[in-house]
Amino acid sequence: MADNNPKKDPNDQNFFNRNPLLTFAIFSLLIIVLFKSFIGTQEGQFGAQNPNAMGTAPVTQTKTIPYSDLKKMIKEGKIKFVSIGQTTIKAMASEGGYKTLYIAKKVGEDSTLIPLLDQMGVEYSGYSENNWLGEVLFGWVLPILIFFGIWMFLASRMQKNMGGGILGMGSAKKLVNSEKPNVKFDDVAGVEEAKEEVKEIVEFLKYPERYIRLGAKIPKGVLLVGPPGTGKTLLAKAVAGEANVPFFSVSGSSFIEMFVGVGAARVRDLFEQAKKEAPAIIFIDEIDAIGKSRAAAGQIGGNDEREQTLNQLLAEMDGFSSDTPIIVLAATNRPEVLDPALLRPGRFDRQVLVDKPDFEGRVKILKVHVKHIKMAPNVDLEEIARLTAGLAGADLANIVNEAALLAGRKNKDQVEQEDFLEAVERAIAGLEKKSRRIAPKEKRIVAYHESGHALIAETTPGAKKVSKVSIIPRGLAALGYTLNTPEENKYLMQKHELVAEIDTLLGGRAAEEVFIKEISTGASNDLERATDIVKAMVGLYGMSDVAGLMVLEKQTNMFLGGGMSQKDYSEKTAEEMDAFIRNFLGERYKHVVTRLKEYSEAIEEIVEELFKAETIEGKKVREIIRNFEKKHGIKTKLVEEEEGDLKSEEKKSEEAENSGSETEKE
Repeated sequence: MADNNPKKDPNDQNFFNRNPLLTFAIFSLLIIVLFKSFIGTQEGQFGAQNPNAMGTAPVTQTKTIPYSDLKKMIKEGKIKFVSIGQTTIKAMASEGGYKTLYIAKKVGEDSTLIPLLDQMGVEYSGYSENNWLGEVLFGWVLPILIFFGIWMFLASRMQKNMGGGILGMGSAKKLVNSEKPNVKFDDVAGVEEAKEEVKEIVEFLKYPERYIRLGAKIPKGVLLVGPPGTGKTLLAKAVAGEANVPFFSVSGSSFIEMFVGVGAARVRDLFEQAKKEAPAIIFIDEIDAIGKSRAAAGQIGGNDEREQTLNQLLAEMDGFSSDTPIIVLAATNRPEVLDPALLRPGRFDRQVLVDKPDFEGRVKILKVHVKHIKMAPNVDLEEIARLTAGLAGADLANIVNEAALLAGRKNKDQVEQEDFLEAVERAIAGLEKKSRRIAPKEKRIVAYHESGHALIAETTPGAKKVSKVSIIPRGLAALGYTLNTPEENKYLMQKHELVAEIDTLLGGRAAEEVFIKEISTGASNDLERATDIVKAMVGLYGMSDVAGLMVLEKQTNMFLGGGMSQKDYSEKTAEEMDAFIRNFLGERYKHVVTRLKEYSEAIEEIVEELFKAETIEGKKVREIIRNFEKKHGIKTKLVEEEEGDLKSEEKKSEEAENSGSETEKE
């Protein structure tokens, strides 16, 4: 009867494929037996011991004779060569140019044989009587089996470490983390829009029949993109946790090996495992490791292993049917390098942005991470959220943990607000180094430098608010720092805000020149950042007359920063850009110097406070500047803000009075 199963592999019926180890043993024995049969029985007995003893005449016959007849033939001079064994004596005779081999059994220990051979001048030697089977077993088979056992042991060890080793290098079982996560959407905060996008996937996995019966196709892939630490992996686990399905997670780099084809085999194995457990989720972290654009490598020099792995991934995502409840989630912080074939509809149908949280998101993230922290009643998470603008969820989790560690070092029963504030400063500025001794001269320079930053920030419209000023060294090289935080969430920056940031950066260098009368190396990082901002204004944002609205540089690595910029302009434009940057920075520097001279009394007072306490809050800085401006009748940023606050309070009181009078009328 014919076999109608089309999926059956004909190679499975092959004996050699089904029994690889037995096949190895059979072929080894056959090779040994054939080799032994070609060696011949004479080697090592006569020719090998004395190849020239009997010339080249052939052996014509073999005869077995009694021991007494053999001794008689020796005495008659018919024997030319004798080989003596433990129980047998073999003698060679030459008659008429032909050789005859005589074999005789030894009778006891005959002490007269050797003297007789010497007397008659017969050559003799000893030989081993080991049988060929024992020689094969102990001389050939046993060493081969020992070697094979060592090889199998090493292969099994490598299989554990490499996810397949020599015998199963393509297996992905050891590289895949299979689990059913307990993470829920309540454990993921600060990415509400991203959660809304992926909630539909949970419905697909829980109730696929709802969509299949309507003819809808379940999306095959969802790509999570965003900066590092924003919770892409956590969000993927939350999807699996909410749907209560198996979660197969693997890193993109796990598919890349030295041997071409291994990555593709692992991709096949991964999808086979997921299909067996469907409905399930496959999560590939850092997919850019295998999903880079194939066009970027050019015609030559590409990585064949990465390309084959990518091709297999594309084929697998096309391979399983649309009604198979398997969703492929992938995460990357470099979406710009991914191959277009990977992003087309039918593979990764959706791209979900998992961005850094806003103020409300940071508050929610902090609340999630402080659930298991014993906090003091005075902890204000909203203040911590304001100080951590621009930080990702992983940074906030680290701050909470660092605050708990700081409280533990001080043997506290609860984590207090000061512990959180210290943790924030550690995350932003680095570890405080009070043990680093600074000379009074350098301390004075640092105090004026940081006072310059603080004053310009507080007197320039559009600049970030000062939270703290310190002359205590932090981090690797900072001898002091001014902590600036935005007053609200910023997604766009206007030109005057960029200029205000440049002025703030130049304030430290200008303060050294105005009050110390000499500049130092402490402003190197400030000047570098200011130059980068002006370059971006010219080349990226079209905020200058050098290039007008023409973009001169292309921004890459949108989430990582520090991308390679391409030079798309002429040498003449480059010269004009350099001249504009130099002149623009020079103009802003003159403006900052003038402002510092105008506020010299306020600077001296801030420096005095810094020498006393080493660290002062932004509130104290604003108080000093506001008193100076009131004293001299200067209307600037702080006075306008104070007047605005008074007007808003008067307006609120008037509205309250009006609402009260209306109530009385009713």
